[in-house]
Amino acid sequence: MRYVVIMAGGSGTRLWPLSRKGTPKQLLELFNGKSLLRLAYERLSGLVPDANILTCTSRDYADVVAAQLPELPAANILGEPVGRDSLNAVAWSAAVLAARDPEAVVAMVTADQLISPVDEYQRCLRVAFDVVDAHPSALVTLGIVPTSPHTGYGYLHRAEPLAGFEGVHRLSSFKEKPELELARQYLESGEYWWNAGMFVWRAATLLEQLDVLLPETASKVRRIVADPGTLDEVFPTLEKTSVDYAVMEPVSRGETDATVVAVGLDVTWRDVGGFVALAEDFATDEHGNRVDGRVVNLDTSGCIVINTEPEAHVVGTMGLRDTLVVHTPGATLVTPLADAERVKELVELVRTTHGADFS
Repeated sequence: MRYVVIMAGGSGTRLWPLSRKGTPKQLLELFNGKSLLRLAYERLSGLVPDANILTCTSRDYADVVAAQLPELPAANILGEPVGRDSLNAVAWSAAVLAARDPEAVVAMVTADQLISPVDEYQRCLRVAFDVVDAHPSALVTLGIVPTSPHTGYGYLHRAEPLAGFEGVHRLSSFKEKPELELARQYLESGEYWWNAGMFVWRAATLLEQLDVLLPETASKVRRIVADPGTLDEVFPTLEKTSVDYAVMEPVSRGETDATVVAVGLDVTWRDVGGFVALAEDFATDEHGNRVDGRVVNLDTSGCIVINTEPEAHVVGTMGLRDTLVVHTPGATLVTPLADAERVKELVELVRTTHGADFS
């Protein structure tokens, strides 16, 4: 049977102070009153039954996730006691589903992306499910057809097409985020897709790869599923690493008997990792400012200004150029846009100097 797991455990530090402890970016209702998590769920409408949709999130957010996704059974909300990176989210989810259904085929999708059109997204997921049905040892990843030499995404280097499936290729390698000139070469070659961080595989196959590559992780997640009371004891001891690094890259190098395959996803796709990506949805004024909330700008241009208290507060700027201003009830951020991706560093300093409540 087919399942989907929405990965929704990230903290969204690069969107601080919008994203704070207890209110990560995927739960902020910033998109016409909907959150990224809700949009991720709605993109799955009709693909699989609600009973076959799970989400893996932080236990701290589980109640909010349940309120935003009331359609899901309570048992389908997997609350991690601590974050241990993407590998352990997919490994635990795979172990849960393999125990429920030994033949489970699962799509792992993320809750921090905007994707359209939905029909094309669902079509590609169905193709990926079909690939796994035909090739049970395949680990399928979704590759976004690139539109620019973006330096903020990883890349997938395609190899030969997979026979019988249009738009599906074996993968020769995963590439880290490149410098601009290398990204241009990737784009011009026509041999690369952006790495979307979404996967489809048999739950049992994923666990079998872990038996070879990280046997301790495989053993521990099976133990958690067999005895849920061990979750708090065992989960924090799992090796903290990403699924790409721990599984997809070594499998693509031939270190196990599985194969890595990519399905091309020709959609408008945005990973909402930071404020520049978020502000693409804001209207732009005649001076190139993108504004959300009650804001007054004088002689200001090329800025992003966000005010989350429009009923009680006005944000005024004067003489600013290419600056990010974010006002929230508990914290305010002001930085050159060029440094917007360094917000994680600031959050660590805030946590150290003023405590976790402000981070």
